[in-house]
Amino acid sequence: MEQKKKIPLRQCVGCAERKPKSELLRVVRTPEGEIVLDKTGRKNGRGVYICSNVKCFNKARKSGKLASHLECAIPDEVFDALAAEIEQNK
Repeated sequence: MEQKKKIPLRQCVGCAERKPKSELLRVVRTPEGEIVLDKTGRKNGRGVYICSNVKCFNKARKSGKLASHLECAIPDEVFDALAAEIEQNK
């Protein structure tokens, strides 16, 4: 009997849809307090998952969910840099 490999699901903080982990981007607050986009999915720190489109990112930003899940205040410059990086990853 062939066993199916379990696919990990994560929830996007923007649209609240559950998707396979590989389809989402991870935003991390590192132990040093830096907020970065984690392309490997393995960086240390508190992380949240978001769809790879700017609409979900802007929705999470506007509602404040991104900052609350990362448990820190996020400056506008960091939001703008993350949005540009997400747009570039498309």
